[in-house]
Amino acid sequence: MIFHKIPESRPDTPLLDSIDRPEQLRQMSSATLPQLAKELREYLLYSVGQSGGHFGAGLGVVELTIALHYVFNTPEDRLVWDVGHQAYPHKILTGRREQMPTIRQGGGLAAFPRRSESEFDTFGVGHSSTSIGAALGMALAAKQKGEDRKAVAIIGDGAMTAGMAFEAMTHAGDSGADMLVILNDNDMSISENVGGLSNYLARLLSSPSYNNLRNNSKKILGDIPPVYELAKKTEEHLLKGMTTPGTMFEELGFNYIGPIDGHNVELLTETLANMKSLSGPQFLHIVTKKGKGFSPAEADPIGYHAINKLPNKNERSSQTPKPSRPKYSNVFGQWLCDMANHDERLVGITPAMREGSDLIKFSEQFPERYFDVAIAEQHAVTLAAGLACENLKPVVAIYSTFLQRAYDQLIHDVAIQDLDVLFAIDRAGLVGEDGPTHAGSFDLAFLRCIPGMVIMAPSNEDQTRKMLSTGYLYEGPAAVRYPRGTGPGVDISDDLSAIEIGKSETLLKGKKVAILAFGSMVEAARGVAEKHSYTLIDMRFVKPLDEAAILEARTTHDLLVTVEENSIMGGAGSAVNEFLNSQYQTGHIINLGLPDYYVEHDKPEVMLKECGLDAEGIDAAINKALTAFEGKQVMSAVAN
Repeated sequence: MIFHKIPESRPDTPLLDSIDRPEQLRQMSSATLPQLAKELREYLLYSVGQSGGHFGAGLGVVELTIALHYVFNTPEDRLVWDVGHQAYPHKILTGRREQMPTIRQGGGLAAFPRRSESEFDTFGVGHSSTSIGAALGMALAAKQKGEDRKAVAIIGDGAMTAGMAFEAMTHAGDSGADMLVILNDNDMSISENVGGLSNYLARLLSSPSYNNLRNNSKKILGDIPPVYELAKKTEEHLLKGMTTPGTMFEELGFNYIGPIDGHNVELLTETLANMKSLSGPQFLHIVTKKGKGFSPAEADPIGYHAINKLPNKNERSSQTPKPSRPKYSNVFGQWLCDMANHDERLVGITPAMREGSDLIKFSEQFPERYFDVAIAEQHAVTLAAGLACENLKPVVAIYSTFLQRAYDQLIHDVAIQDLDVLFAIDRAGLVGEDGPTHAGSFDLAFLRCIPGMVIMAPSNEDQTRKMLSTGYLYEGPAAVRYPRGTGPGVDISDDLSAIEIGKSETLLKGKKVAILAFGSMVEAARGVAEKHSYTLIDMRFVKPLDEAAILEARTTHDLLVTVEENSIMGGAGSAVNEFLNSQYQTGHIINLGLPDYYVEHDKPEVMLKECGLDAEGIDAAINKALTAFEGKQVMSAVAN
């Protein structure tokens, strides 16, 4: 059944409502599963409409999720979901149905599988391509402990592009572990392979009769090596190689089945039941449609990857349109096109984040200078290094949290060789509803210890453009880190000029307290500085620091305050401390930033308030420090 709009009221789902745990699902007749899939899909539409969140991927795995929990004895059998975008139906079937409208909200369900949330969430995820390695670890643990249970990794075709997935596949194929990898393939280019023939072959190749024949043949022919090898090659290259695309997976040591229709729940349950009895590494290739069952998402799977929650009727009637401001990613996207027009050496690189990092226009205008390397952050950075060796000017557009996966390449392939690569680091700081797996909490700390790096943190849209130009024109590795969403609304110049490297900007000249603010924290600190006539310095550069400005602020103020949307440990404030210690100028200084714990998902402004990084929190921290320092001075005077 195709749905054409998101239901605004909770749909009638009697079958789904009878399931609070998967064992209740396993007691149902297989004949009821298609109706259950219809109800689950409709409820998913409703719940995401209430909460907002990831959308298309979950719609595409409704039948697969039902079949997995129907066939496997979860949670004893381990299901490991890759990325987590596709795990919403899994949450619904594992006791969290009525909590789904709270997903991604403060105190509500997490956006991704989380071990502390449910025993059915066997592995916490956020980044992609981890499922096969994790499931292999679970399968090997079961083997070592003598436990009879299965491990299943469910991975999307996009996540299979990452090297981690194939590293795990290579190990698994040699391990002999009893595990199943399910490739959820929603690439439309192979849809024609799904039909009567491939479904028949899947039934045949997974059936007990075929596999008994296969195993008995091994025993009979095993004593005659030349004949056995001939039979093996005949099966691989004639029977399977000519009729299925799985020869590569067979060569890695997996028994490959598929591709089959991932929306045929009867076929899925039959195939999975057959494969459950097979030993060793198994691979099932299914073909699904992202956004299945919701016509707008089927037509535009990228646009419906995630949606905002539906406003209620009262909100709709009272809402007035807000003037649109460019997001930081839009500023980057426009700058990239402008600089590419100016310099034909520029090339743009993204690890599967064309839309998120706003490289759409660049990819259309400069297709031969645009490289989407898929979910392969390590390769993205080393590719940039290779391009830079040939005097091109690579710009790597990457999320802060994803740059963590390419840290070795950043150091060894780019920085040690002092190569001319610019990193445009999006989603720096707290990102809100996606939670700690997607937060850019550590980039300042892990970047500033790398020799030769220039690190910039713009406080507004115009600075972002100027700093991108500055980093691009700098001869060596440079990074510009900017937050998710919109800035304060500063007018953006259209030139491509640079600013002086290592130079801060004093925004307000005051007394007693000097606030050294980095990037996104400038606006929150501005209100505090204006309220108390404090000095406010937009530091702009994390490396190199404006050492002269820091020394002047130290000698002319009672208290220095550093503020950053990055971990306090090792961050920009730590850099200021280290410099002052080197100059024997310690004095009174406090560092404000992200605390030493993972901040749970919520609205960004709520998360910042929790961390004391809103204006109120900054003001309170300064007042507390002043009170403490003044108290110490009084006690010292009394003692003397």
